[in-house]
Amino acid sequence: MIPFFLSIDFSLNKSIAVFLAVFLLAVFDLSQRLQGKKSQYLFACILGTVLSLGLIRITQNLLDPSFRENTHVIALGILFLVILWKALFSPWDVLTKTTVLGTFVFWIALFTFSYGTSEERTVRLLAMISALIPAMVWCFLFLEYHRERFAVVLLMFFSGMVATVPILFYDALVRRGIELQFFLFRIVPESFNRSAEQFVSGQLMGIGNLHSTLLTVFLSFLIVGLIEEVSKYWVLRRSGQAIFTSIDDVLQLSIIVAIGFSFAENITNPGYFMGFVREYLITPDRPDVFGFLSNVVGRSIMTSMVHIVSTGVMGYFFGLAIFAGPYLEGEYKKGRIHKILEWLHSLFRLRRKPIFRTQMVCTGLLLAILLHGLFNFLVTFPDLIPGHPRTIGDLFHAPPTSFLHVIALLLFPALFYVVGGFWLLTGLFLRKENMQERGHPVRKEVYAQGAVAV
Repeated sequence: MIPFFLSIDFSLNKSIAVFLAVFLLAVFDLSQRLQGKKSQYLFACILGTVLSLGLIRITQNLLDPSFRENTHVIALGILFLVILWKALFSPWDVLTKTTVLGTFVFWIALFTFSYGTSEERTVRLLAMISALIPAMVWCFLFLEYHRERFAVVLLMFFSGMVATVPILFYDALVRRGIELQFFLFRIVPESFNRSAEQFVSGQLMGIGNLHSTLLTVFLSFLIVGLIEEVSKYWVLRRSGQAIFTSIDDVLQLSIIVAIGFSFAENITNPGYFMGFVREYLITPDRPDVFGFLSNVVGRSIMTSMVHIVSTGVMGYFFGLAIFAGPYLEGEYKKGRIHKILEWLHSLFRLRRKPIFRTQMVCTGLLLAILLHGLFNFLVTFPDLIPGHPRTIGDLFHAPPTSFLHVIALLLFPALFYVVGGFWLLTGLFLRKENMQERGHPVRKEVYAQGAVAV
């Protein structure tokens, strides 16, 4: 009988050959750089190909029903996936990073279009085209505030797309009921709704069924927001920290990451753009183009703006954290005192700059998670309460002739996130201290004698 840890389908010789090829390419790339020649793009293309094919193959094996009992092998495979995913964001220059991520996205897309019937491939293609157009429009709108290199924009867009990988993989584990075994620890991935329901039922006794349902759904959306915003923050930090020269840079490129994330989400979720294509263009005897376009435009505006606003706010605070030193110097010169910062500084006897950085990153992530979760909760709220009201009149049982029946409940989150979001982000872009070019951040900073220690 073959031991379970050897039952996975792989070839040791092929694996050694692949790793040896990557190593030789890396050596060749380094030698060419020392000679002043640029050959890193060949290396980047091959590395992106190896990483994408490795991720596809390992994922196929892990999600195969025959491996469900081999929890240790699954856990080991996930560790390999983490290593492969992290390797995508190694500290290369902008063009090399963009080439690696672009090659990775290309092979993943090609694999996605390679299986299924011709109708399914048509659905995926139409969904991708219909999602790409509004994504490009969003990019052009926000690039008007601050011009960026095309390679940098592509890098951030690809990074946002790749940021969806952990969420999609976790969802696949949940749907297949796959368990993990890390040494003595057994992990059972569960849906976010299930986790929130267990927390509410176990921690908050005595609340009514309606309140319990509302709280459970709200917590589950906060968990979703946590996973997505942390993933976007991670790729933003790994891809762009050496690129940023101003707070506006961080704000703008975080928005590009959000647009890339929203684009990938729209084309990978079967209920979004692929669902619109099937429902309005493929299934009916006569295609309903107007219904299709109205749903595409509605989702492109509403949900994309949620990602843009939440991640944009996080990016703004991340920008404050990156340029904490010069920002605090400017604040002290203007006589502005940050009371919480001073209180923490006097309490823990720590330097102001590390405290401020931690405070800004935590504030940005917290606000992003709350904004993300709150929107999902508000658009779901009418379906959670009795009667499923769609207007203000339905909610408050107004007379049939009341004008309140004209005001849709979804109007409030739409105005708050679309109109309010544009107003907020425009204001942040136009602040003078955000537009100030501060140069690339460095780890060691020297301040003149007598200046405030930050």
